[in-house]
Amino acid sequence: MTAPCIICVAITGSVPTKENNPAVPITIAEQVESTQEAFEAGATIAHCHVRDDAGKPTSDPGRFAALKEGLEKYCPGMIIQLSTGGRSSAGPERGGMLGLAPDMASLSVGSNNFPARVYENPPDLVDWLAAEMRARDVKPEIEAFDLSHIFQAAKMHDDGRIRETPYVQFVMGVRNAMPVDREVFDFYIRTVKRLFGEDAPWCAAGIGGGQMVINEWSISSGGHARTGLEDNVRLDRDRLAPSNAALVRRAVELCDRYDRPVANWRKAREILGLRST
Repeated sequence: MTAPCIICVAITGSVPTKENNPAVPITIAEQVESTQEAFEAGATIAHCHVRDDAGKPTSDPGRFAALKEGLEKYCPGMIIQLSTGGRSSAGPERGGMLGLAPDMASLSVGSNNFPARVYENPPDLVDWLAAEMRARDVKPEIEAFDLSHIFQAAKMHDDGRIRETPYVQFVMGVRNAMPVDREVFDFYIRTVKRLFGEDAPWCAAGIGGGQMVINEWSISSGGHARTGLEDNVRLDRDRLAPSNAALVRRAVELCDRYDRPVANWRKAREILGLRST
């Protein structure tokens, strides 16, 4: 298997704190520095959230703008993917940063359970977010927490709400949602290929202890991989991850093991059909 593998680094997220791991980058400056290290280690997509002065998640477009500016300066060519996730706000505020016209943005097309709440993605909000992305030439990454989300993405592609072939990411290991299950994972792959074509790119993310497992399944199966401190603050049961870059290097080692060259930013943009810088 020689197809290049894109590595996405989810640098911060909305949940991890420095109490969980001092390496979690919270401020804009910390996030830029951590992403630069991860970029140099092999990551070519930065999945980005921002925090307020108290370290809480926010959708503040000004903070996203500052982070985007820093990443463009210190990680030239890296694909910037901004999160429209629902922990930071509700309603259209979740898409306030789309006016910045990032390369990509996350798009959850259906609701599901999180550990202590329902992650709500009502149809009218999903349609609005998709329309905003389409209007600004922002490529959505479909965050599939459930099989139905893959089918919904296909429906949205068929009727024009998503313009290009969706880039689907399987999210597995969230408590109360889809567990890390190999038969389900393999069925997800078959479903993506059936709905979007054999060559449709896909990715997967494993949460917590499932991160390394999902990384290996993805890389060995020809997909792309997501890692980072948003999803998992540990290297293993006994050791905290010292940085986002350390988790990226672990994914790079898996790529070497399975003869998958790590895609540089130019190749990653080509695979995903993104504009060159």
